[in-house]
Order: sequence, then structure tokens, then C-alpha cells
Amino acid sequence: MNSRRDFLQKLAASVIAFPMLSTEAISCIENADKKNYDGPPLRVAIMGLGSYGTRVADAMRDCKRARLVGVVSGTPAKITNWQSKYNIPEKNCYSYETFDTIKDNPDIDVVYVTTPNGLHHDNVIRAAKAGKHVICEKPMALNAKEGQEMVDACKKANVKLLVGYRMHFEPKTLEIIRMRKDGELGKILFFQGLSGFTIGDPTQWRLNKALAGGGSLMDIGIYSINGARYMIGEEPVWVTAEETKTNPQKFKPGVDETIQFQLGFPSGAVASCLSTYSMNNLDRFFLNAEKGFAELQPATGYGPIKGRTSKGELTQPHITHQTVQMDEMAGIILDGKQPIVPVDGEEGVRDLKIIDAIYQACSTGKKIALK
Repeated sequence: MNSRRDFLQKLAASVIAFPMLSTEAISCIENADKKNYDGPPLRVAIMGLGSYGTRVADAMRDCKRARLVGVVSGTPAKITNWQSKYNIPEKNCYSYETFDTIKDNPDIDVVYVTTPNGLHHDNVIRAAKAGKHVICEKPMALNAKEGQEMVDACKKANVKLLVGYRMHFEPKTLEIIRMRKDGELGKILFFQGLSGFTIGDPTQWRLNKALAGGGSLMDIGIYSINGARYMIGEEPVWVTAEETKTNPQKFKPGVDETIQFQLGFPSGAVASCLSTYSMNNLDRFFLNAEKGFAELQPATGYGPIKGRTSKGELTQPHITHQTVQMDEMAGIILDGKQPIVPVDGEEGVRDLKIIDAIYQACSTGKKIALK
């Protein structure tokens, strides 16, 4: 890992070399490295100590406004390992059986839920009832009904609910959104989102209907759904979709292998997207408009993101996504900061409504209207 001094030197060089960095991108960078921030940190407990929880924990080492202080896990050995690795005190460690007592711990502000999709609903509601703010990984729930119940529970408990949309803080992504908002691309006409990879171990939870809620669409396809919305800047009004399954032994009933789906928007713009667990080299967004285009490839991976527009290459520097995300979410929770692209529970429900409609379109073969 580079030292902070090396990081700042590279950042300075980037700003000098590329003076046209957008305001949004520069804001993200500044928030990721605030030299003089001396206010209270956002004190985070991670629930679910798997691979992604570990990625978030490692990224938080470089945060200026967020600090990992607690863990929740059903595996005692993982808790012991994390205590040593991240210097977590015993009083901030919980099992799923003891989790509800977190309500009596004033040293934890927020619980970050990184458990399998099928557990999100209950985990989030338990955290809210314990009086803790919640960050939940995407998809927020198995369907829109569950998602709305989570939103309602957090509102009732007067706690914030955020969703782990790390791309909403990514500088190259934000630059394209700025260009679209400022009219530099003109009327938006078309979006293409390709999201997929070849999944491995057939026994993993992502291929378990009860835990995953589906297949590729719930895991990787949600990036194209969400991307279509923030790239076009509208909410879709209709959906069509078709599922393809070539390996029914690996992809059991209810676990989708590949789905092609289309979204229609009020302005007349359309999106054509692919979600798959059976093809690699699929991480691309393309936005076509009357005055130009924008492309990201890779578009949603852990980085660095690469992109270009009709005006040239995007040159905003890469910072670990989860580091930026957690510092920005600290600002949202502690200061009431409003992000450029929403990351609240309502945003998560919007994606879930589209996912519900895509699955309905696959099963019926019909064009589904979105309310």
C-alpha cells in the first residue's frame, strides 16, 4: 500500500496534469483525504465477515471520517481474527445471538450489513430496532416489498438506511453524470450495460435461491439497472426481458444464468442490458446522446475504472472505492450531506422494483409497466 505522502504527490501530479477535473470528482478526492479533519468519526460495526466485509474493512484503514470499531459474526474464529487484525475491542464483538444487545453500546454508530442477500431484511430491521444507523449491501433485499419494510423500519426507529452503492462516488462516473446534467452530451438516446462473469463454485450462496434471491441479476445485473438510471438520469417506465439457461444443473430453478433486459424511459431513451454468470469480459457502460457519447470499461469493477467520452479520455485519479464510499457516507450520516446520486433506502427500493419487473417479464414474456 502506498504511503499517504506518495498518494498526495500522485494526486497533485494528476491535478496539475489534468486541470479539467470536474467539481464532483475533486470533491470526492478531497473527502477521501481530509488532512485537517478532527471531528468525530463514523464508528462502524461490520456484520458478515466474508470476502466483501474484509474488503470494506481493509479500505477503511485509509478513511478519514469512518472507523471500524466492531464486528458481528456467527463464526467465533473470524471474530478472533478480526479483533487481532483490526484492533477491535472485545466489548464491540457480537454473535448473531447477542447482536440485539448492541443497543446498549454507545461506541457504535452504524452497522454495515454484508451478509447474503436473503439475510439483509432481518439484519437491517434488527439493527434499526437497536437504534443503529444501517448501511446495507446491494441488492438491499430480495424484492421491493422487503425493501420497503426495511425503509419503514428505519424511519420508525429514526435511523438512516444507506445502500452500498460505491459507484455513486466514483470520480469518472460522476464526471459523466456532470456532463449529462450540464447538457454537454445533449439529449440522451441510448444506454447499454453489460454486466457479467463466469461464476465458479456451484455450492456457494450466490447460487442458492433462498440466500441470493435469484442469480446473476441480483448479484451483477443490478449494476446495469442502477447504471442505466444514473447515466440516463430518469426512472424507467417499462421493462422487457428474456432469460437464457444453458446449464440447469448449476443454475437451479429460480437462479438465473443469463438475462437480457430492456428499459424504456419517459424521454424516449432506451437501455439494453445483459446480466450473466456465464461470460467474462463483460463490464461496460455506453451512453449515446445527440451531441456525443460516454463509455466506461471497466465500468463497475473495483478499479481502476477506465473511460472516455466524445471529448476525450477520462483522467480522474483512482481511489479505493470503499474508502471514498465510507468517508462520504460518514458525511451523510453525521452531517446530513446530500450526495450527487442518492444512496438511501428509497434508492435501493427503486432498483428492487425494476428487478421484480424483470423477473415478471421473464416469466410472462410480456412488457411490464413500471409505476
